[in-house]
Amino acid sequence: MENMECKFNGMVMNGFLMLFVNFAVLILSIVGIVFSIIDLDSSDGTCGGWMLGGSLLLLVVNIMMWCGFMMLEPNEARALTWFGKYSGTFSQAGYYWINPFYGAKKVSLRARNLDAEPIKVNDKTGNPVMIGLVLVWKLKDTYKALFEVDSQTMAGTAQGQIGTDVRSIMNALERFVRVQSDAALRQVAGQYAYDDEDNKSNELTLRGGGEEINDQLEQKLNERLALAGIEVVEARINYLAYAPEIAAVMLRRQQASAIITAREKIVEGAVSMVKMALDKLSNEEIVELDDDKKAAMVSNLLVVLCGDDSAQPVVNTGTLNH
Repeated sequence: MENMECKFNGMVMNGFLMLFVNFAVLILSIVGIVFSIIDLDSSDGTCGGWMLGGSLLLLVVNIMMWCGFMMLEPNEARALTWFGKYSGTFSQAGYYWINPFYGAKKVSLRARNLDAEPIKVNDKTGNPVMIGLVLVWKLKDTYKALFEVDSQTMAGTAQGQIGTDVRSIMNALERFVRVQSDAALRQVAGQYAYDDEDNKSNELTLRGGGEEINDQLEQKLNERLALAGIEVVEARINYLAYAPEIAAVMLRRQQASAIITAREKIVEGAVSMVKMALDKLSNEEIVELDDDKKAAMVSNLLVVLCGDDSAQPVVNTGTLNH
């Protein structure tokens, strides 16, 4: 899309200089009115009438000139229009005076933060999950923000108007960002599973994606918000959990998976220890064990090593020959 924003190249004067000029013109017009009234009382009034008319006209012009002052702080801008036609954006900080017939809408170019409430979406496998994001954004293109997005759309109501003050305009843009971030978050969340439940797939997941998921979310947001001249500085998922209706079931599933994994490790270690014990007894010729006794020993050791409770020792007072 073509960039229509441009720098304002019209007449801009120092505000303090014009302040002095305006006061001088104001004093001059008042003095002219006073002297014209005196002249009207002391003569035929012809000269006084012209002086009074000129002084009144000068006073009207002076009142209009007072409307041309504007003050901008750093990272603020004003989009100027000349009877409906966009004339450019002025963003130089300071105190200035411009033609009062220019229409001006003041906007902020500072970074703004949006902490979106978690929303419920379905992941790639259909599981309902709660997901939220934190977003840092700022206005980049004032023309698109003010003239390419409908004010009623940004206001959020059929009769809503965003006005011309900076607060109402930025609040309207924030509502636009909130709606589009919701849509982008749903789009990204629907492309990936919450987690690799079977621990066998190498696919990207919402839980394990990390920076890759955040980068894709930022890309989707930039695509959607570019229409309004908004740039995404940073976007991150700051909340991720199963929806309440399946959270308990998924927790039990995760616990079962963790128990199975732990049991596998225990059994693997127990078998290794039993093998080591049998090999050591055989190599050092401590005792000769036939297959039946080896089987009994293996069974007893596995019960001891794999059991949840501590084993209760039983002393065998017999001999290995019986």
